Amino acid sequence: MLRWLVAVLSHSCFVSKGDSMFYAVRKGRRTGVYRTWAECQEQVNKFPSARFKKFATEKDAWAFVGQQPPEPAGAHSPPAETQENSSQREEPEINVLCCNTCKRPYEQSANEEHVAKRVKQDEVYSAPTVSEDKFSYMGDFAVVYTDGCCSSNGRNRARAGIGVYWGPGHPLNISERLPGRQTNQRAEIHAACKAIEQAKSQNIKKLIIYTDSKFTINGITSWVDNWKTNGWRTSSGGNVINKEDFERLDNLSKGIEIQWMHIPGHAGFRGNEEADRLAREGASKQKS
Repeated sequence: MLRWLVAVLSHSCFVSKGDSMFYAVRKGRRTGVYRTWAECQEQVNKFPSARFKKFATEKDAWAFVGQQPPEPAGAHSPPAETQENSSQREEPEINVLCCNTCKRPYEQSANEEHVAKRVKQDEVYSAPTVSEDKFSYMGDFAVVYTDGCCSSNGRNRARAGIGVYWGPGHPLNISERLPGRQTNQRAEIHAACKAIEQAKSQNIKKLIIYTDSKFTINGITSWVDNWKTNGWRTSSGGNVINKEDFERLDNLSKGIEIQWMHIPGHAGFRGNEEADRLAREGASKQKS
C-alpha cells in the first residue's frame, strides 16, 4: 500500500525531472498532455493549424491546454488524454510535398559568398510583439500560410496582392497590395518575404511556410544557387526575370531555418483559403 501511494504521488508531481518533458496539445486530433514527443506527434502531424508546445512541468502544460489535470488513477496509468469536444469537426489532413533540399541551414558557412543588400530605412519591417502561444507549431517550427494573386495578370491593368495567414484573428495576418510590377509570381514571392520578415520580428528561428506556388519553392530551394553561380542567368542563358525578388527572398532566408511546404491551392484547406482571401483583398487596395 505504501509503495502504491508513493508511486501515485510521484506520477502526479508537477515538476519533471531529468529529461522528462510534457507535451501539451491544445488543438489536434486529441487534446491533452503527453509524456513523449512520439505520442504528441501522432495528434498534430499534418493536422492543419495544430497548436502544441513542450513544457518542463505538467502544471504549465495543462494550463496551455486550458484544462485541469486529471486525478491520478494508479501508479501505472497511461498518460492523461482527453477526447476533443465532439462538436468540433476535425479538419482534413494536408498531403504536403516537401523537397529534400527544403531545409535551409540556420547558420551560413563562413566561406559562403554573399553580399548583403542595404535595406532602406522605410523598408524595415516592424510589428508589435506577439505572445508565443498565439502561433501554431509543428514540433519547434512555427507555421504560416502565404499566397499571392494577380487579376489581369500580364496586362496593363493588372492588380496584384499578397496574403499572409498565421491563424484565426492573428494580429500578424497581412493583406496588402503588391508594390512595383504587378504579376502573380512576384506576389507569391513577396508574400513569402513578408512572412519571413514577420517571423524574424518575433524572434522565430524555425518556420514552416505553406504555399501553393511551386515556382517560389523551386526558385528558393533549387534554382537560386545556380542563378547566382551563373551571374543571375537561366540555364538557357537568359536573364532571370524575377532576379530582385529572389535576391530579396534569398537574403531574408539567412539566419532562419525554413521548411518550404507545397499545398494544393483551392482544395479546401483553411490556411491556404484564408491566405488566398487576404491576397485577393490586398489586390483591391491602392498602392502604398
